[in-house]
Amino acid sequence: MSSDQHFKQNFIGGQWVDSKGGKPHDVINPATEEPASTIILGTAADVDDAVAAAKEAYKSWSQTSREERLEILGRIVEEYKKRAGDLAKSMAAEMGAPVSFAATAQVGAGIGGFLGTIEALKNFSFSEQMGANKVVYEPIGVVGMITPWNWPLNQIALKVAPSLAAGNTMILKPSEECPGNATIFAEILDAAGVPAGVFNLVQGDGPTVGNAIAAHPGIDMVSFTGSTRAGILVAKAAADTVKRVHQELGGKSPNLVLPDAELEKVLPPTVQGVLVNTGQSCIAPTRILVQKDRKAEAVGVIKAMFDGTEVGDPMQEGAHIGPVVNKAQFDKIQGLIQSAIDEGATLETGGTGLPANVNRGFFIKPTVFSGVTPNMRIAKEEVFGPVATIMEYADLDEAVAIANDTEYGLSAVVSGDPAKAAQVAPKLRAGMVAVNNWGPAPGAPFGGYKASGNGREGGLFGLKDFMEVKAISGVPA
Repeated sequence: MSSDQHFKQNFIGGQWVDSKGGKPHDVINPATEEPASTIILGTAADVDDAVAAAKEAYKSWSQTSREERLEILGRIVEEYKKRAGDLAKSMAAEMGAPVSFAATAQVGAGIGGFLGTIEALKNFSFSEQMGANKVVYEPIGVVGMITPWNWPLNQIALKVAPSLAAGNTMILKPSEECPGNATIFAEILDAAGVPAGVFNLVQGDGPTVGNAIAAHPGIDMVSFTGSTRAGILVAKAAADTVKRVHQELGGKSPNLVLPDAELEKVLPPTVQGVLVNTGQSCIAPTRILVQKDRKAEAVGVIKAMFDGTEVGDPMQEGAHIGPVVNKAQFDKIQGLIQSAIDEGATLETGGTGLPANVNRGFFIKPTVFSGVTPNMRIAKEEVFGPVATIMEYADLDEAVAIANDTEYGLSAVVSGDPAKAAQVAPKLRAGMVAVNNWGPAPGAPFGGYKASGNGREGGLFGLKDFMEVKAISGVPA
């Protein structure tokens, strides 16, 4: 059966099944503003069926050996690679990631999540002796997963891979803004021989399916990636059943440029993080902090990068950036750009309205502001578009204070001499600090402080977060 049919179905208990009472939903192509695909938004009844399938499958999957799990994870990677082209086209059409970028970075991030988990599982100690006690790691049970549209396969892989490795069974609700890659992903897991009911896919929106997953008494853990606002709703819905809540939420990352940094050298790799994926990354280092005497030089380097960034059709090969995901995001970003102008920031390039070379779609002009102060809206709210804000500091103490002056704490970037950056990194209140780079480090724990969430993903820490810990005392060592 083709993916076209599967797009309108859920994958429950190893079968493609119709929703119980779901409604059609057109997924809009953000470049054309026309439907790219249609799914059926599921219901709480669909979640009930998925939980029943997952609970049944848990009886046997939780008892599998490390070797059996490694074999399945390896087969998933092989099947995944075969579908790379399909995955890339689906993401380009549904969320606007240009197809060249989708085929490399977006598809590659998903593979990376599996490879990191495979490495962690190979050497994982499921039991350890601590003094007179034995401490064992066990599967947590049935895991509900709610994933976003911006790096869809990355977020799916960072939940599904450790869940499989831990011996859990699962229900995935991907974003209804970009659901096609999850349908293809379910086909990949089916082709890889993941046993029926271990992985279940229910399409739907947050208020219905997401809420049903968070509140379900048969689900032992909910892992959510998305906005802080939605993450709070998930946690509240989950509280009554005292399930584990695992969250990777918003960010407002600083890029602290050291006073003596070689700007021409260190800024391009870090400022790139504001442009990659059209700025739709929770770790985009949008708040660029420069020493006040070097502002003009920094503006020159950053403006040249943004002016040299082309915007265009995601279905075309090339190094351009695409649109943002939907009209709501477009309108929000336009409003934030206008707010910065109104509040007195200096517009160095870009601004409101569509880029000159397009006449439709949710495209944003790559935009740079200088003269941004910490009290401006654009310095506080997550923009999630290709918009950089340059802020000035007098000395390093002030730079650290500005960097930490945010409700978020997901990541931070330091640009400049790595030895000097090592002195600054401990002072930054963030779950990840990257020096002269903006992306996550493979295998390192991914997650944040403060309103950026609870828990970690990736590698060993990601595996442990999807497991229970049991202490056994009074038995022979």
